[in-house]
Order: sequence, then C-alpha cells, then structure tokens
Amino acid sequence: MHLLQPELHTRRAFLRRSTQLGLAGTALPFALNLAAMGEAAAFTATDYKALVCVFLYGGNDYANTVVTYDDDSYNRYSTIRGGGSGQTAGGIALAKADLTPTLLTPTTALPGNRQYALHPAMTGLAGLFNSGKAAVQLNVGPLIVPLTRTQYNSADRTTYPIPPKLFSHNDQQSVWQSSSPEGSTVGWGGNIGDLALSSNGNSLFTCISVTGNAVFLSGDSALQYQVSTNGAVAINGVKNNVYGSSAVRTALTSLIQQGSTQTLENEYTRVTTRAVTAESQITSGLSAVTLATTFPNNNSLANQMKMVARLIGARSALGSKRQVFMVSLGGFDLHDNLIAQQPVLMQRVSEAMTAFYNATVELGVADKVTAFTASDFGRTLSSNGDGSDHGWGGHHLMVGGAVKGKAFYGKAPPVSNTNTTDANDQWHVGQGRLLPSTSVDQYAATLASWFGVSNSELAGVLPNLSHFGGADYPTNLGFMA
Repeated sequence: MHLLQPELHTRRAFLRRSTQLGLAGTALPFALNLAAMGEAAAFTATDYKALVCVFLYGGNDYANTVVTYDDDSYNRYSTIRGGGSGQTAGGIALAKADLTPTLLTPTTALPGNRQYALHPAMTGLAGLFNSGKAAVQLNVGPLIVPLTRTQYNSADRTTYPIPPKLFSHNDQQSVWQSSSPEGSTVGWGGNIGDLALSSNGNSLFTCISVTGNAVFLSGDSALQYQVSTNGAVAINGVKNNVYGSSAVRTALTSLIQQGSTQTLENEYTRVTTRAVTAESQITSGLSAVTLATTFPNNNSLANQMKMVARLIGARSALGSKRQVFMVSLGGFDLHDNLIAQQPVLMQRVSEAMTAFYNATVELGVADKVTAFTASDFGRTLSSNGDGSDHGWGGHHLMVGGAVKGKAFYGKAPPVSNTNTTDANDQWHVGQGRLLPSTSVDQYAATLASWFGVSNSELAGVLPNLSHFGGADYPTNLGFMA
C-alpha cells in the first residue's frame, strides 16, 4: 500500500485538526495561533521570492503547444493528426514551415536529435526560451507512484495506484493543485504558503489569487486573499457612501467593526476588520506602483499578470518577502475547432507571460519571480475529427531569471497514438495519451525548494513525493538555479 508517512505529517495533521476544532467557537484563536507558530516558523526569508501558477483550464493540447519538429518525429505527428503531404497543415496538424520562427534551440541537444518548436503564436515565449529565460518540462502530470505502461495496464491497483478520476476536468484540476480530487480543501501552493507566513509583515498577503477561488492557494493556515484585475475588492458599504450619505457609511463602518462579547459575532467582526484593513493596504501599496512595461489589451490573462506584477512592485509596502500567486485562462477544452481557437489562446498565454517577465525585469526582481504553467491534463495526440480528447501528461513552461533556461527537462516521449510493442515506448496509453514520465509532485518540489522549503518539509507539502526518487524520478528536476 502506498500510504502517507505518518511521522512526516504529524504536526500538519495536528494543526489541521486543531483548526477544525476551532470551528466550534472558543478554540479558534488557539488553533490559529498554534498554526501560525508551528507552520510559519519553517524558514525566515531575508530576500524576496514569488511563485506564479498560470493555470490553463480545460486541458491544454500539448502536441500543438510544444510541437515535435525533427523530420522523423514531425512526420509521425503529422500522419497521426491528419497533416497534408509535404509537411503541410491538415487535420489538426500544424505546418512545419510555420514552426520555424518558434523553433527552440536548447544549449544541449535532446537525445536522438529530437527537436521541438512552440506553437507559431508563441513567439514571445520562444524568444524567452532561446535567450535562456524559459525552459520546458516534458511529459509531466499527476502520479501517485512511478508507472510504466505495463504497470498502468495491471489490475493490481494496490501496488500500482493511479490518480483518482482520470480524465475528469474538475477532479484533475483539483489533483494538479492539491493531489486530491474535487472537494479537496488544501493545495500545495497553500502548503508552501503555510511555511512562509512568518516571513511576511502581513501573512494575509502570502497567497494571492487574481482568478477567484482555487484550492491551489488554500493552506492549513494560509488563506487565499482574492483581488481583481483592478485591485483589492472593497466592501461597498465601507468604501462608498450608502444611499448617498457619508453619515450612513460611517455608522455602518463602525457597526460592522465593533467588538462583541458573543464569540462568533466577535470573530465575524475580526474577519471584517481584517478585510477592511487589507483593502486599504493593497490600495495604498498599488497607488505607488507605475509600470512602464506594456501589457497587451483584450487579454484577460495579461490583465491578471499585470496585477501580480503591480502587487510584486508593492511588496515592500505590503511587508512581503515570500508570495504565491495564481492566475488562469480558460477555453482549452477543444474537442472541436482546435486549429481555429487554440492560436488565440496560445497568443494570450505567450504575450501575457512575456510581458510579465519584462515587468519583473523592470522591477528588478526577474531572478526572484518564477512563473509556471499547469493544466487539467494534456490531450490525445490522435484527432477526434476537429479537436482532441482528454489525456493525461503534457508539456509545461517555466519562466523567470532563476530558471535554468534554454533547456528541456524530463523525457521526450516517442510520437505514437497506439500502445506500441516498442520496449522503449512506455509513455502511451492509447490514442496518444501520455502516461506522465514526471510527476506533478516532482515539478512542484523543484519550485518549492527554490522558494525556500527544506527537504524535511517537502513531504508535508507534497504527500506523494516520498514515492519518488533516484535517477529516473528525481525529487529535484534541476530546472531552477
């Protein structure tokens, strides 16, 4: 059985139970204070670092994002995806000539002379890769234990467990973000945030979402503070006049923040007061930040990433040393119209992440901020006619001055849409679905280690990490300086 190691989770489990007991009322301050003392003391940051998760909702088509380019692999890709003769576009295959401007030129060539290019709409990210500021992690996805295709096909799920509810959007989004299916309440971004709370002057600004509620940023102690692309979300009755009357606003402000002898009412007041104070701090901090970097218009992801850049610019005013952010873009569930719709999405991702990197350069923190992509799952290599179906593993990008760029990490999977008999092809489970050769836990552990999480704390952040290790499944993938 592949169970969590109790000795590595005792403190976290105790703190979680304490917080749950706190819901009864009087234990809440005790639980929160205990959590703050136990979790937040993991490391004390003297510099600034931030992680930015760029989540692509819907399951991004990996094969047309990081596109195989060498002749042998491209011809296989084109045949499977319905390409035309002479390496021209057809079906859901991209023309090889269109990939030349986004050809990726790593410092060290891949085995077997494999080559990749990014989608033709991703010129900005291709430029960052080729200038050493971005890298690609090949074939990464959720795993509980290392698996080969033979083990995946085994009926022995005790020895060879697979992630729950594979190919389900909601569940795999949650599994990527928290190692558990839909309904999970704690994500690995939040777990990292738990360890960083004491490094920040205001712990509330440790985990910030610009894309609404997501389990990724929820910790045992860390809360996901949500902002909009315009800044902090204010309580209207406190921020603006009520019924046109400033007197009513003042009275309401006093009413909702006054103390009480009733425990639950007093806790509600405490939370409300915290929200009012936080909004004021965010608004004040952002007012002093002006970016010269140009972000593209009509791009919701760019708007979110611009807000993240501005919040990073306000880090001193907010007292922040360690932060985890989340932004997202939807629309990637392209069972149909892949060729027509994916270019717009890819352009938005590329332009947003490129502008964001440029903003970190402007702010002087390019080597202190790392953005990385994630998605529900990859998709099938084979076409369903006009798109691709739900898959498993996929290719992802890491961007930032601390990324050991101009490089590919992980194993380049053979190009195949069947369960071949080739002994070297252990990474396909039908229709070109990739069985991940790198787990999300390994990917996350590499980012967390750079952020400052110690090896002894990683198991509490990533519950399946203890199942990986060794040369084939290293717990640090090496893509961070």
